[in-house]
Amino acid sequence: MSAPPTPTAAPAAPAAPAAPAAPLLAVRDLRVEFRGRRGTASVLQGVDFELAPGETLCVVGESGCGKSMTALALLRLVPSPPGRLSGGSVRFHGEELTTASDARMRAVRGNRISMIFQEPMTSLNPVYTVGEQIAESLRLHAGLDAAAAHARAVEMLRQVGIPAPERRVDEYPHQLSGGMRQRVMIAMALACEPDILIADEPTTALDVSVQAQIFDLLRELQRERGTAILMITHDMGAVAEMADRVIVMYAGRVIEQGRVDAVLSEPRHPYTRGLIACLPELGSSTADARTPLVEIPGVVPSIWELGQGCAFRERCPQALPRCGAEVPPLLRGADGHGVACWLHAEASA
Repeated sequence: MSAPPTPTAAPAAPAAPAAPAAPLLAVRDLRVEFRGRRGTASVLQGVDFELAPGETLCVVGESGCGKSMTALALLRLVPSPPGRLSGGSVRFHGEELTTASDARMRAVRGNRISMIFQEPMTSLNPVYTVGEQIAESLRLHAGLDAAAAHARAVEMLRQVGIPAPERRVDEYPHQLSGGMRQRVMIAMALACEPDILIADEPTTALDVSVQAQIFDLLRELQRERGTAILMITHDMGAVAEMADRVIVMYAGRVIEQGRVDAVLSEPRHPYTRGLIACLPELGSSTADARTPLVEIPGVVPSIWELGQGCAFRERCPQALPRCGAEVPPLLRGADGHGVACWLHAEASA
């Protein structure tokens, strides 16, 4: 009698795909409004974006488009009155910050999320030495005593490339150059090894050689620490040099976002195309050739005069009748590249 056949093992089920890692920072429908004698105006209107660990995300746009206000809203630093956070969600490591207590926000600011403000001479306190200002956050958040905090301040100045840090730590902001003051701001922001560094125009008023040094410093510190960077700028050259992804803002809205190479090489919104066209081109074929710079006509509209429809419609050379009546939603393609423009929406339909 023959032996019964050996049962065949069922094929192993394919492994389920790994779930995508949760973003470090997730911002959804963020809204800020200001109240004045003329009524209530929307400064941020439904801002959405995510930031991953170790990523550099650049927020770009003209002055008045809402870049800095977005950063202040993330940290609940919107000046009140007249401003207030009127809606939306800001989740950091899954924790909702818009409803966190004031004590919790003080523990987050300067510790888990730090910010380099736009103008160091107005952000640094003129009556305290730079060492005292760096040490303050270390005593508050890391619990270091005065001696340990001072030693750490010296080390931070050394890490950001300030010469003779043992001497500079006891100097006042007015005794330092603009580039050194900016490095002090970076040292203050990184002293507690934050998860996120918000850099608001970190190279404003610095010459190009110092600007390059600051960018090199940020990249090096990011590689060493894995810090995520949210950089606010109006400089498309800085975007090309620093960003992994970019979001373009206009009149309080995100109008385009995506990978930096895609946005810079194939911009889909007329405003983004205009920003890129404003950049001068080097390497002309003839030495005496002069190509006039392209400019975007008009200015960013006042928050009190946005009206209905797309805020860019009055400056757009390709505006459609629909642009004056309806605000275009941000539509994302399969590649994650998103654009809020009726011209693009109708072409894709």
